[in-house]
Amino acid sequence: MNSQAAALKPVAAVSERDMANAIRALAMDSVQKANSGHPGMPMGMADVATVLFGRFINIDPSAPNWPDRDRFVLSAGHGSMLQYALHYLLGYEDMPIEQLQRFRQLGSRTAGHPEYGHALGIETTTGPLGQGISTAVGMALAERMLAARHGADLVDHFTYAIAGDGCLQEGISHEAIDLAGHLKLARLIVFWDDNAISIDGPTSLSTSMDQPARFEAAGWHVQSVDGHDTEAVAAAIESAQQSDRPSLIACRTVIGKGAPNLGGSEKTHGAPLGDAEIAATRENIGWACAPFEVPDDILFAWREIAERGQAARHAWEQRLAASPQREAFERAVAGALPDAVFEALGAFRKEHVEKATKVATRKASEMALAAINAATELTVGGSADLTHSNLTITKGMDRIAPGAYAGRYIHYGIREHGMAAAMNGIALHGGFVPYGGTFLCFADYARGAMRLSALMGQRVIYVMTHDSIGLGEDGPTHQPIEHLAMLRATPNLNVFRPADIIETAECWELALKSKNRPSVLVLSRQNLPMLRHTHSDENRSSQGAYILREPAGHRAVTLIATGSEVEIAVAAAERLEAEHGIAAAVVSMPCWELFEEQDASTRKAVLGSAPRIAVEAAARLGWDRWIGDTGVFVGMAGFGASAPAPDLYRHFDITPEAVAAAALKLII
Repeated sequence: MNSQAAALKPVAAVSERDMANAIRALAMDSVQKANSGHPGMPMGMADVATVLFGRFINIDPSAPNWPDRDRFVLSAGHGSMLQYALHYLLGYEDMPIEQLQRFRQLGSRTAGHPEYGHALGIETTTGPLGQGISTAVGMALAERMLAARHGADLVDHFTYAIAGDGCLQEGISHEAIDLAGHLKLARLIVFWDDNAISIDGPTSLSTSMDQPARFEAAGWHVQSVDGHDTEAVAAAIESAQQSDRPSLIACRTVIGKGAPNLGGSEKTHGAPLGDAEIAATRENIGWACAPFEVPDDILFAWREIAERGQAARHAWEQRLAASPQREAFERAVAGALPDAVFEALGAFRKEHVEKATKVATRKASEMALAAINAATELTVGGSADLTHSNLTITKGMDRIAPGAYAGRYIHYGIREHGMAAAMNGIALHGGFVPYGGTFLCFADYARGAMRLSALMGQRVIYVMTHDSIGLGEDGPTHQPIEHLAMLRATPNLNVFRPADIIETAECWELALKSKNRPSVLVLSRQNLPMLRHTHSDENRSSQGAYILREPAGHRAVTLIATGSEVEIAVAAAERLEAEHGIAAAVVSMPCWELFEEQDASTRKAVLGSAPRIAVEAAARLGWDRWIGDTGVFVGMAGFGASAPAPDLYRHFDITPEAVAAAALKLII
C-alpha cells in the first residue's frame, strides 16, 4: 500500500454501491474535463466491476506483473475510464488522480483506449472491438498450457473480460468464442455489458441476435443477471468459476447508470454528460464530493482490495520458492530461448550449404522449425487449418485438445483473425513463443491483430506461405500482390522474405531474437535453389540486405530482389555478364526493416551508386525508396491469374530475360 493509502483510515462501513459510485463519478468527471470520451459504459458496468474486483480478482498493484495474477481485459476499450478509475482506486503507483485529470491528453498514461505498456496493470491494448475478448482467449489458453507443464501450485488463475455489443458483433468474436468453447477453456469468464445500446441508438436497429444462445451453441456456460444486482453478479461469478467450460455472464445494465436524464440513452456512449447532467447525477447518486475527490473511507475500502491481492501474491511466492519446478517455470516466464536453439540453427545452415539443398522456403521453414522445436519447448505452433500447406508442425509436437493442454500445436481452425489475436494473448500471458501459419493472401483476415502485435511489441511469429504468383493454379484470389507493401508499411513489424533455405534459417533466428517485435516469414510454395556457396557463422540476413553477387569489375547495375526472385536476379546478372560483358551486382534484401535500421554508410556500401533494378513478384509500392527516381521495377502491376507458376512468371514478364533487357535499356 502506498503512502497515500497508508494514511487513510476507515470512517464507516462502505457499501458496494458507494464503491461503484466512485467509479461513476471519476469516469464522468474525467470525460467532462477532457471534453472527450465514453462515460456511459463505465457508469453502467461500475457495479459489476466493483463485485469482480472487490470480491474475486487476484491482482497486486504493488507487483502488477506477478505471473499467477488473474488477467483482466477490458475488451470494450472505449470504456477505458472504468479501468483508469479502478487503477486509481486500487492504488497503482503510476495512476495518481492527476492522471485521471489528464485523461486523453498528450503524454498521459490515460489514453483514449487502454494501451499495453502505457500504464501498469493493462494486460493488452484494446480499442478495435472484438480484439480484447479474442486476445483473452489466448491468455486463457496459455494459462491452461502453462498449468499443464508446471502444475496448479504455480499456475492457477482466471482470465476475466468485459465485452460490449460491439465486441460481440464484430466477426472476430465468433472465431474466438468458437475456439474457446471447443477447447473448454474453463478459466475464461466474460461479462457482456448487455445495455442494448450502440452508437447509432438501440441495438435493435441492426441486430436480433440471441447472444446467450450463440455462446451456448459454442459450448459455453451461460448465465444472465441484472448487472446492478451485486449479489446476483457475485453468485454468477461463483458459478462460472466452478464450470468446466468458458463462461458468459450476460449483465443487463443501464448505460450511463445514475444519470437521471441521459441514463439508458446512446447520448452517454461517446460524449461528456455536460455540467448540468453531471450535477444532477451527483444529486441522484448521493455523491457530494467535488470533481476528482473520493471520500477517505471509500478509497480505503478500495485499497484494502489491493492488500488482499498482495497476500495472494506472497502465498504464491512461497509456493514457487518450494517448488521443484521453480527454475523451469522462471525460464519459461522470462521467455529466454536457450543457446541450444541458435547453435542448432548454425549447424543447420552449415549442413545445408554443404548439401546445396533445394526446397521451397515453406519446406525450409519446416526443416528449420524441426531444429528449433527440438532445442526448446517454449515454441508453440499452429495454423489456420493449413498445417500441411504451411508446414508448421514438426516431429514430436503433441496437439492441444479439449481438456488436454500439455501439447505444443494448436489447430486454430479456419480462423486467421482469431488465431492472430489468440497468439497475441499467448505472448502477452508469458511462458511461450507463439507462431502460426496461413497463406500470405489471408494476412488481410489477420491484419487487425497483427497490427496490435506490432503496436504492443510482442514476439509473435506469423508464418505466411504461398507468397506470390508462384503458388500457381489457385489463381488471383490466393496470389498476394499488395500484401508485402501493406505489411512493410506497418511500424515495428519485421517482414522477412528469404531467398533459400539458408536465408530461411537466418530469418527464423532473427525472428526468435526479436523479443519486442513481431515477425512475418513470407515463404514460397515452389522450390528454390540454394544461392550461397560457402558457410559463414555470420547471419548475413541480420542487416536486412547484403551483396550476394559482386562482379569483379566496377558495377554497371545493381539488381535487388527478395525471396523467389533472387534466383531470377542472379540468372539475369549471369546473362548480362556472359552475353554483354556488363558487370551486375545482386543484392538479396530479405528484410527491408532491418536494412532501414543500418547506418547510411552500410546501406550505401550494399546498394552502390550504379543504376538499380528491383525484382519482386508483388506490387511496386515502396520499392522507389531503394531504387531511386531513375530505377526500374520488374514485378506485378495488377492481379495474378490461374496457371502453373512457370507460365505465370513468363506471362507477367518476371524472368531473367526481362530483367536483363531492363538493365540494358537503363544503362546503354
